[in-house]
Amino acid sequence: MVENAWFIQEREEGYAGMSVAEILLESCSYTDGAWMSAKKDSLVNIGGWLALNDRDLFEEARNLVVVFEGLHTYGGLAGRDMEAMAIGIEESVQDDHVRSRIGQVYYLGELLETAHVPFVRPVGGHAIFLDARRFYPHLPQDAFPAQTLAAELYLDSGIRSMERGVVSAGRDPKTGGHQYPKLELTRLTIPRRVYTQAHMDVVAESVETVYAARGNARGLKLTYEPRYLRFFQARFEPL
Repeated sequence: MVENAWFIQEREEGYAGMSVAEILLESCSYTDGAWMSAKKDSLVNIGGWLALNDRDLFEEARNLVVVFEGLHTYGGLAGRDMEAMAIGIEESVQDDHVRSRIGQVYYLGELLETAHVPFVRPVGGHAIFLDARRFYPHLPQDAFPAQTLAAELYLDSGIRSMERGVVSAGRDPKTGGHQYPKLELTRLTIPRRVYTQAHMDVVAESVETVYAARGNARGLKLTYEPRYLRFFQARFEPL
């Protein structure tokens, strides 16, 4: 939502003079509720939050927090983590922070554009999505091209990316076969306030190296998958 507020400020008529925080507040005024992993925009290592406009629903949710997380005053978190989240929420909506954050994503996109690497355009606010199908047009989806690209990047430079393709799509609950999404993407998510411009240069160089050797890729085969959310724990071997 913070990054979308920045794009609204940048692109939507009538919002150029508003801050990210003001745009975010307007967006939230149209909702019945919101929830969030605080490890994302709130700049902390753990935690999350749920906000509701309906008082009765709020009371139900607050009661369940006691059952599953801890007393509603801390929700299973240490006081230090609660304080960090409060500060992080405030800092995460500052225009300078969002400008720097999205600017880093733009910078990586420009490097890859210059190298003629296939990725999804326009770039988003938190990541670059490499187009693994165009990376490896010779690999069928059964060979997991997006997972292959993630593996090749890790082998080349230690970069940890994320598969968003047939592995993430999972299996058809009726047939048990793979579900085949139209997109086979490998996500390069950029953490906030972690990397420098030099790190982006290294990432771009690694992607270029892997792209130059794309014809050598043979794909992967599944050797283990859990029952749920297999993209977190599945294991593969080279074909």
